[in-house]
Amino acid sequence: MVNRERPEGARTFRAPSGPVVLVLSALAAIFLLGDAVVRAGWGQMLLIAPWVLLIVWVVYELSFASSVQIDDGGAVVQNFLRRTAFGWHRVRDIDLRWQLEFTLDDDRKLSSYGGPVRSRPVRRRASEDEVAEAPAGIRDLTAIRDRWEAAVGVAASAPIRRSWDGPALIAFGVIVVAVVISVLVANG
Repeated sequence: MVNRERPEGARTFRAPSGPVVLVLSALAAIFLLGDAVVRAGWGQMLLIAPWVLLIVWVVYELSFASSVQIDDGGAVVQNFLRRTAFGWHRVRDIDLRWQLEFTLDDDRKLSSYGGPVRSRPVRRRASEDEVAEAPAGIRDLTAIRDRWEAAVGVAASAPIRRSWDGPALIAFGVIVVAVVISVLVANG
């Protein structure tokens, strides 16, 4: 199973647009909060900040948090706030439908919203000597399947564990408390 300390050989797959959207959102939030300080002062900025942070948190959850982490022992699939960890021996099949899909031994199919996705092949004018490159989703699927197949002979690993993303929920709770405080201060 994937260890939090990033064991050697671990790899994380997420949507390529996720980090870009998150960075752009964070930059927009910094700009908006800086503009609020310049125009209205620190007090007003502190009343606006929880709302801006709430939007950045939502962008984080929708675009960046969903991912697939693999290592030699298994995989962790995070879809928004929900995390599923399992060993490779629990996997019956791995396929790439619209998203990466794991079929587990408890007869559940687990789609990964942040992992590799099926995409259309890139159109290029290929010369006769040039070899066509496989789409990124197919290359990622092959890497994941190779890791799974290499672990077939390995002894049984941990059970399937489903959990919530605790740090993200704590951050959400703190932001909600700050939003309530800002509303009370603004109306008080």
